[in-house]
Amino acid sequence: MTATTGLDLARDLAHPDAWRDEQRYWRGLTAATADLEPPVAVIGLEALVHNARSMLARAGGKPIRVASKSVRVRAVQDAVLALPGYAGILAYTLPEALWLAERARTAADDPAGRAPASSHPFDVVVGYPTVDRAALRALAADEHLASTITLMVDSVAHLDLIEAALAASGVPAGARPALRVAIELDSAYTAPALGRLGVWRSPVATVDDAIALAREIVRRTGFDLVGLMAYESQIAGVGNRPTGNPIARRAMARAIDLMQKGSIAELAGRRGEVVAAVRSLAPLEFVNGGGTGSLESTGADASVTEIAAGSGLLGGHLFDTYSRFRPAPAAAFALPVVRKPRPDMATLLGGGWIASGPPAPDRLPEIVWPKGTTMQAREMAGEVQTPLSGRGAAGLRAGDRVWLRHTKSGELSEHVNEFAVVEDGAVVDVVPTYRGEGQAFL
Repeated sequence: MTATTGLDLARDLAHPDAWRDEQRYWRGLTAATADLEPPVAVIGLEALVHNARSMLARAGGKPIRVASKSVRVRAVQDAVLALPGYAGILAYTLPEALWLAERARTAADDPAGRAPASSHPFDVVVGYPTVDRAALRALAADEHLASTITLMVDSVAHLDLIEAALAASGVPAGARPALRVAIELDSAYTAPALGRLGVWRSPVATVDDAIALAREIVRRTGFDLVGLMAYESQIAGVGNRPTGNPIARRAMARAIDLMQKGSIAELAGRRGEVVAAVRSLAPLEFVNGGGTGSLESTGADASVTEIAAGSGLLGGHLFDTYSRFRPAPAAAFALPVVRKPRPDMATLLGGGWIASGPPAPDRLPEIVWPKGTTMQAREMAGEVQTPLSGRGAAGLRAGDRVWLRHTKSGELSEHVNEFAVVEDGAVVDVVPTYRGEGQAFL
């Protein structure tokens, strides 16, 4: 039950579609984890396998780099990397990348470890620029880590900061391993009447911007330009089938479809031009793009060599609002009922596990079992308690459990030390989260 030999996502399962029967699935998770004290976080193995395979099919043959921020469980990352079609990690911070790369090196040296059984060498791309000087010095001091980890930059200021941090250690650029770097391209879309759509990330938006930065990287000693990244959040992170009022949501769905169609076309042209221009200065090893919600369109972009995705593996409920796919609820958590303020109500202990992003109802955990259970409009999900009402709440007693899904995927891992892995109605493994391994990387 507590084995840590890893998860096998390639083998055939007895009941691969068990998650499709909601009543059987949620009641089965309750029975399987009855001996575990809540809060209990679970990963349904059948649902995880479905999601991992579905993402590969949607990617159209392009390799998928696992976005670790959207998982934050090394055992799951390793299991996914063991599947043909997945290759490498997209980390959030440099300290996380150093930790993952060091653990992979240790596991590779230990046959009993959890080394990813992948045909690809283990490598990590840091998805955000770093200003962590201590981590930069640790990277530059280890030739293996320097050859395994790629830093993200989007300005000359990042290069200056890296050089200053390493110069303080007394090692000149020519006497240390060259640091691998990638350029991030801004992928936002300016839509008619709507203006800019997409997250504010890189200032590099045009061919001229990219060429200017690429020339500066190539000119400087101690850097190797090896990649380019472009994350289209307005496609990958925006569901095109929103919830709410039927009339309003149909109009919104139409607007999102038109916006995403225009953005896909615009970015394919612009990204292709940037990639061709930068390749004239440096032989790029990879061009990374996309996310869980854009696997199809990003995979069809000829300029992209790999896609970053991770949220679709655990299937947070934010991704239920897409027409292109529907993730299985692979990750969920159960909270206990501790009060009955009225016969038709039930109060959970805790529950305010709110997801990042614009404050709105879609950032709250979603109650999935029992059915017919809703939060109170004047309290919703609270740090201390979450009162519930409805026909489902009326049947709950103190000590019963309510199952919820987190809005996003990896953020759930910050609230628990471990996940119980359930297969065919039984706990078959218990795997630690980053938090359970004593790590917190933002």
